[in-house]
Amino acid sequence: MQADEPVTILTVAREAGVSKTTASDALRGSGRVSERTRETVARVAERLGYVPNGSARHLRKASTGTIGLHVPEVLTRSSYYMSFVFGVVEQAARHDYDVTLITSGQRRARPPRVDGLVLGDPLGGDPVVESLMATGLPTVSCERFPGARQADGVVWSEHAPMLHRLLDHLGSAGSTRPGLIVAGDESDWAASLHRGYLEWCVAKGVTPRVRRVSFDATGEEIRAAARTLLTPGAGAVDALVCAPAGAATEVAPMVREAGSLLASCVDSAATRMADPPITSIDLRPREAGASCAELLFELLSGAAEPGTERVHPIELELRASTRPRN
Repeated sequence: MQADEPVTILTVAREAGVSKTTASDALRGSGRVSERTRETVARVAERLGYVPNGSARHLRKASTGTIGLHVPEVLTRSSYYMSFVFGVVEQAARHDYDVTLITSGQRRARPPRVDGLVLGDPLGGDPVVESLMATGLPTVSCERFPGARQADGVVWSEHAPMLHRLLDHLGSAGSTRPGLIVAGDESDWAASLHRGYLEWCVAKGVTPRVRRVSFDATGEEIRAAARTLLTPGAGAVDALVCAPAGAATEVAPMVREAGSLLASCVDSAATRMADPPITSIDLRPREAGASCAELLFELLSGAAEPGTERVHPIELELRASTRPRN
């Protein structure tokens, strides 16, 4: 063969001394092909650097070769969601699939041309999510959808128990009045954190100190919530837990000035590099995205049944911002 000749299935067949059909069956693991022939064809394909035509293969399977990924538009600026997207894309690539990104700002007159959908932390009341779930396409959500419908598969984490661990740690560091800044209950993740905080307060006999902000809260809105909780007086918090991504670093100077402890429910490069570094819950977003994509492919292949749920492990990273008081 010529040095610049493209390597096709015909090239592999010619080099292996078999027909095009036999070479194709050998590489796909189908047809009546002996094991010796399969091995020969596979060795030739590897030596030549043959890459199957993914588009043609998906066409034969009546597949688009693409999955859809939806993330709430108000959250696309978050580093968490960027990592989540990369996890989905990397896992899709392992299955020779592409990913179409869908946001809540896109209103569609027809269903997307995809084989299935991954929903990243879907918000209740989001009309785009509602329309996507009504398409009948196989769907996996990261956290449960707080609405009437449920996805065919769910990857979720134990946020409330992890928040209990964080609050217990703050207690061991000297806190008796921890406060929480959290977004609304439109998200299963935020609702779980809010519920977990209230449960912990009841169990410990602590007065809840909560400020709610919107999912697309500005820095000023978050600082105003923190200012209210940190204002000197009998009800001032001595530790502040920030749920929204980026909120802890936004209020860190105020918390430091007040002499309070600080923790975040979302880890990031910013929390790790803050001065002092901020104790955070590592949600492991890249792995979460990969887990959601893998569950979707298992649903598409029939390896998983609709209704499958999987727990995605998360971790508590203790840092200097919650160092026990002397």
